[in-house]
Amino acid sequence: MPKTPNTRLRTLLAEADWSGAQLAAALRQVAAEHGRQLACDRSMVSRWLSGTTPRPPVPQLLLEALSRRLGRPVDAVEAGLSRPPYTVLDLSWEADPLRRLTALTRAHLDPERRRLLHAGVYSLAMLANPVAWSPDAKPPAGSAPDSDGARGRPGRGEVEQMQTMARVFAEAAQLHGSGHVRTALAAYLGHDVAGYLQAPAAEHTHRQLLTGAAQLITLLGTMSADSGADALAQRYHHTAARLAADAGDRAVFAITLRAMATHAHDLGHRTPAVMNLAGRAADAARNAPRIVRAYTQAHLAVTAAPEDRHTALTALRQAEQLHQQADSAPGPFTAYPLAALHYQRAQTLAALGDRSQAIGAYTASLRLRTATERHARTLTHAHLAETLLAHGHLDAALTHWTHFLDNYPHLSSVRAARRLDVMRRHLVPHHRHRPAAALLDRAAPLR
Repeated sequence: MPKTPNTRLRTLLAEADWSGAQLAAALRQVAAEHGRQLACDRSMVSRWLSGTTPRPPVPQLLLEALSRRLGRPVDAVEAGLSRPPYTVLDLSWEADPLRRLTALTRAHLDPERRRLLHAGVYSLAMLANPVAWSPDAKPPAGSAPDSDGARGRPGRGEVEQMQTMARVFAEAAQLHGSGHVRTALAAYLGHDVAGYLQAPAAEHTHRQLLTGAAQLITLLGTMSADSGADALAQRYHHTAARLAADAGDRAVFAITLRAMATHAHDLGHRTPAVMNLAGRAADAARNAPRIVRAYTQAHLAVTAAPEDRHTALTALRQAEQLHQQADSAPGPFTAYPLAALHYQRAQTLAALGDRSQAIGAYTASLRLRTATERHARTLTHAHLAETLLAHGHLDAALTHWTHFLDNYPHLSSVRAARRLDVMRRHLVPHHRHRPAAALLDRAAPLR
């Protein structure tokens, strides 16, 4: 049967003022950013316009390229890519956040649909269209003028349960890495938490439930990023920010924006959009507790350091002052350990080219890490080793890479696996040095 021309894609191409060759070049660039080689030229674009459906992961790359060019989100339906064999999950950026949470967690728990989620593309265009804060937000849908817990409605007990689960999941991820716990968290969100949010509740209780959900989804987004599911992590973070805004919780909203900016920075993106997002997190935290303000200022320093030394050092000083003045309670959203502040200080100083002080900051961070912070401690050893080697201290670097390898088998973490690959690349030129060769041999069977 004759193919139906993709007039929607042709319309978007005209709106973007792109030729087929220019779209192909943009696609190759986006693919390269995601570590993929894409053989795409003008003739291939012509086939898509004539009605041929591109195979995954091309559709995701195509939507990202068009979204960047047009400065707005472009979904599969608008681009004429929603017919088989390209399967589309209902994950529109502007969709209702509760519906999106349900779709995400159900797909996360289904092996076939999870494959589609993991095949997604991390979107820089989404960073340029972040969630807006609405200070005059109306009571979120689902709330009802009633007393807490009346007639089986969720109340204070469910709010406290969600706070407890956030602590449990965060501690498990710190001790064992995210790979072992994120599916359990997705199941809890999809089954229990989604039910709490859909049930009628007193308005103030419903807002607390939204806050608790936003915190748990932020954790799941960060766990997904640690597991290498970058597009999925971005979806979770975006959903969490929407729910925090609906709850009217500026502190959690700021923390979630900060998580988005941290994820982008960890992936190596150093664009104005990433720095602007870190700045938005700091602005959103302006009236939040000092510990949250310190948390957002510290990462603003990290993102600003490559381009704006003054902004970076100013933000770092503010973070340190706020941390000294802050009161905090134990918990993943109420505490910002001094060890973590030293870690961000080290990242900032390293980006500013001050390796000597960065080494001191990483060392201070390690001294303060507790036994339960295995994940953070392992990554700190790796970054300290890399900084020491860059400063010419091979033997000292080997000491910290030894500690890294001691802890590595106990973690399920793609972030740790990436640091293992970096270690291998750095040590290969030193393979004639016996201790370096021994570490390479020890690392050889590890993944």
